[in-house]
Amino acid sequence: MFFAIRFLVPLFSGFSTTKIGLTGRYSGNTLPAPILKMIGEGLTKLSKDGSVEPDLASSWETPDVGKTWIFHLKNNNFWQDGKAVTSADINYAFSDVTITRPDVKTITFKLQTPYSAFPSIVSRPTFKTGLLGTGVWEVKNLSVVGSIVEQIDLQNKSDERIIYKFYPTEEQTKLAFELGQVDSIQGIFDLAPFNAWPKVKVGKNIDTGEFVAVFFNTQDKLLTDKTFRQGLSYAIDKNKFGNLRAISPISTDSWAYNSQVKPYDFDLDKAKGIINDYKKSAKVSEVSINLTAPPVLLTQAESIAKDWETAGMKVNLQVMSNIPSDYEALLAIFDIPDDPDQYSIWHSTQTSTNITHYSNPRIDKLLEDGRTEIDIQQRKQTYFDFQRFLVEDSPAVFLYYPTTYTISRN
Repeated sequence: MFFAIRFLVPLFSGFSTTKIGLTGRYSGNTLPAPILKMIGEGLTKLSKDGSVEPDLASSWETPDVGKTWIFHLKNNNFWQDGKAVTSADINYAFSDVTITRPDVKTITFKLQTPYSAFPSIVSRPTFKTGLLGTGVWEVKNLSVVGSIVEQIDLQNKSDERIIYKFYPTEEQTKLAFELGQVDSIQGIFDLAPFNAWPKVKVGKNIDTGEFVAVFFNTQDKLLTDKTFRQGLSYAIDKNKFGNLRAISPISTDSWAYNSQVKPYDFDLDKAKGIINDYKKSAKVSEVSINLTAPPVLLTQAESIAKDWETAGMKVNLQVMSNIPSDYEALLAIFDIPDDPDQYSIWHSTQTSTNITHYSNPRIDKLLEDGRTEIDIQQRKQTYFDFQRFLVEDSPAVFLYYPTTYTISRN
């Protein structure tokens, strides 16, 4: 869920080989999506707003309203070994899906239940063997230690090379740049110390594919109260973060984004009133909350803690790299799914991925409807309603879309 890398743009500086440092631990199957899309293509691809477009497939249909999906391959698709792409080569591994190939240009997926978002799922690049794809960039070498990729070398037909090197922490990625091991680093959240370096180029990107939010454990005794959660949201001065505001769990770029949900603009008086009312009803003079955050968000966590204390709370700030099994409030960076379907995140039955332990029958029904409705306008209205009611219920405080930096040498 945390710290996914997006927008990996090759940077060339007159050399035939460019070395780029990234933060993250990946296996061959979980490499960042932008790298995979350089190497291969999916049956479909997604536009900026998440709409599904043809890629290896020229068209598709569902004869039974979302349970069976039939894709027709384009002519003149070729693998990097020069051989034509056929349906037999398309390798997607889905559980509970039956795959048939009626002919060399047709592949059919039979699902157990209707799923309207399936065409977006097959936008993930497919590979013939290993990482042999259909993209512009071909894998020349993959360095793996255990199951973890340390480095991947790519080359295109112009003999330009990109070497992506992976480091487990942002600090190690920065050190690799300082030592000259890489020419640039991407996806950095904290610009220091390079903001003081005179001979570097700094690129800035607002990543609308992720959002930063405070997630509440809605089963915690203190946080079961929706009004109290709303009070904590009003108490945070969200404009202090200096980034594009996020007001819902769906990206502002998405075709399903609802811009009319409650924004919870900073209102200290309202926050104080709600917190004081809770103290009176609970007959307590002090209310404390534990706020957990990863190291990369420590500065933001300290700001939130200060806001809550000003509103009348006692805050215990904890710094942890992983999601704790038990928490009250969790500040985190969340990777937004490409499709607006967020069933796994908010549906009450999803005990392992619904980290807020959120349960609301209305939201459950909207999520169920959204993943079975085929008509795009009906789906859009369903997700508009989902955002409106979820934000009103406040299982999380949606804060902003994070800014990341690219650092390269002049």
